[in-house]
Amino acid sequence: MRRQAIAKEAEKEQESTEEGIEEPLLDHGPKKEVNDQASILLLLFLYVLQGIPLGLAGSIPMILQNRNISYKDQATFSFSFWPFSLKLLWAPLVDSCYSAKFGRRKSWMIPSQYLIGIFMWILSANIDNLLGKDSEHSPNVILITAIFFALNFLAATQDIAVDGWALTMLSKENLGWASTCNSVGQTAGYFLGYVVFLAFESRDFCVNFLGLEDSLVTLPGFLYFWGIIFIITTTLVGILKSEDDECEGASEEPHFGLIGTYQMLWSILGKTPIKQTVLMLLTCKIGFAAADSLTVLKLTESGVPKDRLALLSIPLTPVQVFLPLIISRYTAGPRPMDVFLGAFPIRLLFGLVFAGLVWITPMFNEGDGHFPFYYYGLVVAIYILHQIVANCMFVAIMAFFAKISDASVGGTYMTLLNTFTNLGGNWPAWMALRFVPELTWKACQGAISALKCDSAAEVQACKVDGGSCVTELDGYYVENIIFVTFGFLWLMWGRPVIKNLQSLPKTAWLVSFRKD
Repeated sequence: MRRQAIAKEAEKEQESTEEGIEEPLLDHGPKKEVNDQASILLLLFLYVLQGIPLGLAGSIPMILQNRNISYKDQATFSFSFWPFSLKLLWAPLVDSCYSAKFGRRKSWMIPSQYLIGIFMWILSANIDNLLGKDSEHSPNVILITAIFFALNFLAATQDIAVDGWALTMLSKENLGWASTCNSVGQTAGYFLGYVVFLAFESRDFCVNFLGLEDSLVTLPGFLYFWGIIFIITTTLVGILKSEDDECEGASEEPHFGLIGTYQMLWSILGKTPIKQTVLMLLTCKIGFAAADSLTVLKLTESGVPKDRLALLSIPLTPVQVFLPLIISRYTAGPRPMDVFLGAFPIRLLFGLVFAGLVWITPMFNEGDGHFPFYYYGLVVAIYILHQIVANCMFVAIMAFFAKISDASVGGTYMTLLNTFTNLGGNWPAWMALRFVPELTWKACQGAISALKCDSAAEVQACKVDGGSCVTELDGYYVENIIFVTFGFLWLMWGRPVIKNLQSLPKTAWLVSFRKD
């Protein structure tokens, strides 16, 4: 989530170069300052709301893992995260089609937030049944995926509307607060929906750390509470906040229209350097797929409580917030991707480090999910070092995008590149989750008959026959070796391509497009 916020901040910095000659600033006096303060608080709150369904979607894989679903099902649920990577497909529609009477941004934001609230309210009454809680049937992964895909689609639509509203809600001198509200608000919302929820939903955490007799919240209760909050606050925003009196001159947004915007996107994609960049973005994260998508699930499978893993993200938050500020000093020059290339092989090696961490984790299990304090210290240390390397690569890519983007269409240009960046992480993650069972070898030991353990039915048959399925080779380790090896082979191709791309003149990236 922090990375999405950084990407948006880079987009907004690029958009600021589109404004042309500034108009003289009007003296709005004390009243204008107060209005901007209220608008900043409103933007912050809207971004917090946006982060709630994203955080909940992030917590569901941990819950599903405790329901013993397959990794194929985890791969299926991973599709629920795709809307934020695909929102460019309908962003021009949100920007161009609206009711002028109701408000350009409110025409999409208000219905989106109402639908999120209604979805959460209805889901709260059915989520336990869908997850197969206190019953013999397994979770309905397909339906759960569809529901959270819809929630994230609505949150992405709200994000498009709020991003655009921020450009006119704030005066020009305070426009920089938009990216700050996005970064802080979305991170806070994700924190509430992921870390806070998993901690307070855990009976073990509430009993041992808060002195309670049971968990503080349940998933149905959490969904019901936030569903009501969405409905109430959306009603208040719809009634009390108007778009009529805003600073339309604060940010000169280019309006290409619906067809014109899609034509301009096609024009960008037609450029040879962009085609090479897209290919690079779609393939560069394959080497990290197993480590990034499977490690946390494997730690949960090894007995580490999901609430403890969620809480481990707390010490990582300051690193994610302040580290990009330090890294940006080294990516501000003419060759930001040199930092990317330097960090790439180190991040690949972290795949082997994570594999080692998963392998030794059962040795630290003291029983009933209890692990010594120094084990968690080891996990935090590894993840902090990994975050340093991962952030070096991410900030370098964002700096490269800001360097090459055509300022005349900077916001759209950056959004297009960020879309392929996100897709480049999504599809390898799905692949890693989907095929890890095929690479895992299990044997039925202790059974009377010679049985296999390749399917759920065979696992059950092994148990009925008095045996148990034992993993002889975990596909996680196989995938790590395959993907890391691919990553080093990719680097042999990627290094010269990236060096060539960042050596191209600025004119090679300019878009030849005329607005009708």
